[in-house]
Amino acid sequence: MSRGSGPRRGPSRWRNRTDGADQLKAAFVLLVGLSGGLIALQSDASLTVIGAAILGGVVAGGALLWYLLRTSTYR
Repeated sequence: MSRGSGPRRGPSRWRNRTDGADQLKAAFVLLVGLSGGLIALQSDASLTVIGAAILGGVVAGGALLWYLLRTSTYR
């Protein structure tokens, strides 16, 4: 009997950890994006301005996430 022919086990813990990290990153970007939209909504802005604020917030959140990940890998 060889050890390699046995039944496969579930996904590794490492893969589950990266899935959770990816979900956290996406939630961070969406949180920053939606906060810009909520601020625009509170100021009685038009739908176009609210959409632009959400889009700008998502772009800013993505840029912030990129910066944070880039600087954390150099430590």
